[in-house]
Amino acid sequence: MQHVDPVDAVSALVRTAVIAALGNEYADADPQVRRSDRADMQADLAMRLARRAKRAPRAIADAIAAAIPPNDLIERIEVANPGFLNVSLRAEWLGAAASATAASERLAVPLAEAPDRVVIDYSHPNVAKEMHVGHLRSTVIGDALARLLEWRGHEVIRQNHIGDWGTPFGMLIEHLVDLGEAQAEAELGIGELAVFYKAAATKFKEDASFAERSRKRVVALQAGDEQTLKQWRLLVDLSMRYFEAVYAKLGVTLEHGDIAGESFYNDRLAPLANELEASGYARISDGALCAFPAGYVNREGAPLGLIVRKSDGGFGYAATDLAAIRYRLQELRATRILYVVGAPQANHLAMIFKVAAESKWLVPPSRAEHIGFGSVLGTDKRMFKSRSGDTVRLVDVIDEAIDRAEAVARDKAKDSKEQIDEAALEEIARMVGVGAIKYADLSSDRVKDYVFDLDRMVAFEGNTAGYCQYAYARARSVIRKAEGLPAEARIVVAEPAERELVLAVLGFGGIVRDVERTLEPHRLVNYLYALASTFTSFYDACPILKAEPPLRASRLALTNLAARTLSCGLDLLGISVPDRM
Repeated sequence: MQHVDPVDAVSALVRTAVIAALGNEYADADPQVRRSDRADMQADLAMRLARRAKRAPRAIADAIAAAIPPNDLIERIEVANPGFLNVSLRAEWLGAAASATAASERLAVPLAEAPDRVVIDYSHPNVAKEMHVGHLRSTVIGDALARLLEWRGHEVIRQNHIGDWGTPFGMLIEHLVDLGEAQAEAELGIGELAVFYKAAATKFKEDASFAERSRKRVVALQAGDEQTLKQWRLLVDLSMRYFEAVYAKLGVTLEHGDIAGESFYNDRLAPLANELEASGYARISDGALCAFPAGYVNREGAPLGLIVRKSDGGFGYAATDLAAIRYRLQELRATRILYVVGAPQANHLAMIFKVAAESKWLVPPSRAEHIGFGSVLGTDKRMFKSRSGDTVRLVDVIDEAIDRAEAVARDKAKDSKEQIDEAALEEIARMVGVGAIKYADLSSDRVKDYVFDLDRMVAFEGNTAGYCQYAYARARSVIRKAEGLPAEARIVVAEPAERELVLAVLGFGGIVRDVERTLEPHRLVNYLYALASTFTSFYDACPILKAEPPLRASRLALTNLAARTLSCGLDLLGISVPDRM
């Protein structure tokens, strides 16, 4: 069987029919095949071809339908006004495709034909500053994309561009000196980063002598003073130890070796500036060396520049970002670079990409993309804050989600026919709590803001992680009660609920490719929710364990296929699934 994805299979037949009906010049026509509530599949291309072919849409649709040759895929094809092709598939083909998918370790999803070397820039917290809920989106979205692209066979290089350099480190190091390394380590080691940073900032504001020492410490740091560098490294190490503990709790794949912070590019900044100045691309403007990418102007219509080197000889974040993209293209040899950064940075990153292209660092097939995202809002639809008005610590959000999930899981366990011990309950709470946070973040279109509501997130009903996890656990329970799966069971499609579930699981590969192309994880989330709902309908409508052979074996195999698909899809989002709930 060449195709197991019905969209691909129908598309291939429709493309052939288009050429037969209209000629080779229409070989580029996109069949626009998708699932439909009027048939198994619907092709929507006749209306788009009508103007080009100078024929009525209905006539084009009739011609395409008539040109589809006899095949083992399509049982019936009907033309609906003004030119839709409604396609019903043969049950035998669906059963064979589902059986082939069940026999595949990768659920019949192939590796990418032309894998990229992908660099993903995501998470990027600041040293000695708390990871708050504002870091959640970059971390969760970036990690989901890294997982999915890796599973598709791309080489993925994670880059955690942490804020570990700059003028604030003068006051932070001086505060460390005042406290003593042991006390500083005690504070930072238990995650009191916000307390440490606020204390340093307050002293800088209120104590003139401390402020003066801090300024001198910045000079010493930038000059490479060994003692200052040692204290700076201590700050970075203690902060990273804490960040990595948060990543572990959140189930994120970032590791210590993925760090490439601002300090990493220090030695590259001066050569970069010299190169751009020597080539004539960057020029002096008001004492600063600036790059002026084509097409960017300020409100007055004057060219808008990026400051490569400040008038005092220092370097800012624009220079660091230029050094970073050049490093990723020239040294990491990336063919695709993804910046998982908030939407407000869109213009800045577009200018960085333009400079990289005009400087001939970024040339096809390599490309750079901004994966923008909106804000996290509270239930009052305002920026998510604590009751005191402070930003909410990410670790506190995770802990509260786990606590609430545990309460829900314990309540649900009372009605369960399977005994769940204490350790298992705690593990279920962790999976559901962490999964709830990730799922809620990923379920909306990433460019939009979303409301952070833990009560809704940890529920086992509706479009939530808990609902999908529960569907998986229910499928696993059925398989346990069956005491295993039959060997090489053939999936048969007879009932409408079986047909719907088979069509759902066969759509997995197409959704994965969609996310790979669009970098929009909510497409996968919505698919998984629909799959979980479809499995629940199948479970209610079709007896599994009480079915007679060979139907029992077929339904068990289909149940297992649905469970595997749910598990794989959730894993690509970084969400774990419990066997029991």
